[in-house]
Amino acid sequence: MVKYQESEEMYLETILLLKQKSANVHAINVAEELGYSKPSVSYALKSLVGKGYLTIEDGVLHLTEEGKAKAEGIYERHTVITKLLEITGADHEMAEENACRIEHVVTPELFEVLKKFVKNG
Repeated sequence: MVKYQESEEMYLETILLLKQKSANVHAINVAEELGYSKPSVSYALKSLVGKGYLTIEDGVLHLTEEGKAKAEGIYERHTVITKLLEITGADHEMAEENACRIEHVVTPELFEVLKKFVKNG
């Protein structure tokens, strides 16, 4: 369950970040960004559509309001945890890599504590 949720969250975050660079994001863009096969990405995107996080029109991916909110929350966890790890002395690359893993397992309660610390730190 955790592994699937992590994968789902990676897709949502990746789509959000790709959409910040270009309005027209396609499955192939997600596959290239994540280094996944096109069939794997297609399967995952269908799941996201089924959950109401994503729509696909003429091959272009669009986050729904719910999908965008979830993706923005994931990205916020990523940036806060990256900053926290940098505060503790990790270089940016190490902080990014580890934040990418931690962001999927941190509880909402602990995240609020970390966010407050980073904001006030």
